[in-house]
Amino acid sequence: MPQLVAPVIAAGSLGEVEQPEISEAGLLLRPWVPADAPWIVDAFRDPAIQRWHTRTVDSIGEAEELIEAYSQRWRAESSANWAVVAPDGEVLGRVALCAMSPESGEAEVGYWVRAAARGRGTASSAVRILSSWSFGAGFHRLFLHHSTGNAASCGVARKAGFTFEGTKRSAGLHTDGWHDLHLHALVSPTSSG
Repeated sequence: MPQLVAPVIAAGSLGEVEQPEISEAGLLLRPWVPADAPWIVDAFRDPAIQRWHTRTVDSIGEAEELIEAYSQRWRAESSANWAVVAPDGEVLGRVALCAMSPESGEAEVGYWVRAAARGRGTASSAVRILSSWSFGAGFHRLFLHHSTGNAASCGVARKAGFTFEGTKRSAGLHTDGWHDLHLHALVSPTSSG
C-alpha cells in the first residue's frame, strides 16, 4: 500500500555508509572495535551495570560477538552503538541509539559508564553529543527510559536536556522483578509541531 508520509530518513542513508566518529567536549564517540572487548568485560563486572541491565558479558569472546553484532545492527539500521573514549584512549562507556526507526525518525537512547568514569558528567555529555549528531542525521525524536529506582540515570537524562514525559508502570523486567520506568524525550530543535 502506498504511504501518505515519506520516511523521515531514507532507507540506506545510514547503514550504507561507515558509522561516523564524533568528537566534541574532550570525548570521542567511535564505533566499537574488537580490541575494545576487555573494556566491555570490565564494565559488565560492575554490580551497578549488572543491576540496571538485562545482560551480562562474561568473556572476551562474548564481548567480541557483541561488537560484531553492533556492526551488523548499524548496517541494518536497527541500532547504532558507540564507545565513549577519553583523550588518552580509555574507553569510558557506551552510548547508543537503540530501536532506531529511520522511517519514523525516532530512536531510543541507551548508555552506560564504567565505574571509574562516573561522577564526571561523562554519560550526560555523551548523550548530548549523540543527540546533536542524531538530529543532524535527520532524527526527529529521541527518547530514553530507566527504572524509577535509578536516580543517576534520571540525572543523566535531565542534564542532557531530555524532558520527563511520565511513568510507564511495571514496564521493565530486571533481575529483581518488574520496575516502573521513567520516560524522557528530546525533540529536534529544528522540527515543527
